[in-house]
Amino acid sequence: MIRSRFRQATLAVSACVLTLVSLTLIPSHFAVQAAQESPQQGPPPGGPPPGGMPRQMPKPTNLKVLPKDLTGKEVHDIMDKWAGQLGVHCNTCHAADPNRVGPNGRPMLNFPDDSKQEKKTARVMYKMVQDINSNYVMNLPNAKDPVTCGTCHRGHQKPEAFVPPPEENHPH
Repeated sequence: MIRSRFRQATLAVSACVLTLVSLTLIPSHFAVQAAQESPQQGPPPGGPPPGGMPRQMPKPTNLKVLPKDLTGKEVHDIMDKWAGQLGVHCNTCHAADPNRVGPNGRPMLNFPDDSKQEKKTARVMYKMVQDINSNYVMNLPNAKDPVTCGTCHRGHQKPEAFVPPPEENHPH
């Protein structure tokens, strides 16, 4: 009975921590104009966009939690991974710039802009995940995999609440 309650409490705390971690794993902005896709569509699959020219990814600006020496491609790859783990698109954290229109006729995203709360939350979550991985997970004797956005989000912007299974009636 005590062991079962302890296990449930441990699972609940873990779920809360992982939820917090995954809510904010979308880090700072970068100057890549890669998010010209519609909000309803994801980024195009790997390779150059239609027209054959590879997408240019300028040096990132306004990096506050990611290493400042990352290239535009490295930041884009990180963001793409996080977006997939949270089931979101670039415009979730990055504000549109109505003064800059992309070739598709839609406003381009202003990656350095910090006006969206989701971006601020992502930075906090990123730092939390880093802390969990370096100070807790890596200190476990059998730790194999680090915590990621997908650990909690599993493809959803807001992770589903953890509901522990009903306690079984068995002898102790």
